[in-house]
Amino acid sequence: MAEQNNEQLDFIAIGDMVTDAFIRIKDASVQFDLSRNTKKLCFRFGDKVPFEFVEVVRAVGNSANAAVSASRLGLNSHLISDVGGDEEGKKCLEVLKEDNVSTNYITTHKDFETNYHYVLWYEEERTILVKHQEYPYVLPDIKNTPKWIYLSSLAENSLPYHDAIAEYLKKNPEVNLALQPGTFQMKLGYERLKELYKLAKVFFCNVEEAKRILEIKDEVEIQTLLQKMHELGPEIVVITDGPEGAYSYHNNETWYMPMYPDPKPPTDRTGAGDSFSSTFTAALALGKDVPEALRWGPVNSMSVVQGIGAQKGLLTREKLEEFLRNAPDHYVAKKLS
Repeated sequence: MAEQNNEQLDFIAIGDMVTDAFIRIKDASVQFDLSRNTKKLCFRFGDKVPFEFVEVVRAVGNSANAAVSASRLGLNSHLISDVGGDEEGKKCLEVLKEDNVSTNYITTHKDFETNYHYVLWYEEERTILVKHQEYPYVLPDIKNTPKWIYLSSLAENSLPYHDAIAEYLKKNPEVNLALQPGTFQMKLGYERLKELYKLAKVFFCNVEEAKRILEIKDEVEIQTLLQKMHELGPEIVVITDGPEGAYSYHNNETWYMPMYPDPKPPTDRTGAGDSFSSTFTAALALGKDVPEALRWGPVNSMSVVQGIGAQKGLLTREKLEEFLRNAPDHYVAKKLS
């Protein structure tokens, strides 16, 4: 069903949607691979490996998570995505509707399956086995101009789709773009997506992703990363550093925000980045400035990591503001320069 002509579109997220099957394991170990400077999750090869339980979480993925986050914070939220014509696709749509996320711009492809990922959950971290269906992406006819578009992870055949989104933004300069690149979008590199970088009102990534995008291998100061990312085009750059906090750069000002204290050790870190980025964007959409948006983001991240999956812990605006009122004295945005 098409949107009514008088309906205000606050927030439209664009990106792939998936079902995540969380598989909780204990009989494993983490080893460091010196040759690749990375950690590996290890099982016994050729053996039966027990697991504790499986929990299936539907209608997730970077952009779907953002759409749910924006809806719970009080925005008129929509998702542009694709699902298969299978039972999983139907269930994903039902889950979104329960969270008041409009599914009017979601395309169902009867000859495709819905994206289904397996999340190997060990301790508080997760390793995800992913497979993105290569849907024939088409940007739908958006009836009213939205205030914000939030763009994140898409499959490897989506390059022309990115071009169509960039053209839409050029024709509608009043639309603010929040860009949170997924794995494939970072793999494409800056040159191929530079139009989107230049069109971005706000850009999100973590420290390692920033170094990958900028092709920096050595250790550098966070201010350097922020400024170099800003030089690629985004008006506001936000770089997260896990438990160490988050940083932003805007109008020649650098801000630092510590993480909101966890009430207990994290259960699962899935969706922590999505909740931060989407909440920061929602705060801007609600008229907050950058320092206040930095205060909002970590609260939702703290809540999300206390449960399983990327959406269960997403807060309403009322609950988020309650956490802000009860925040410790040190929980303030600090201007670094």
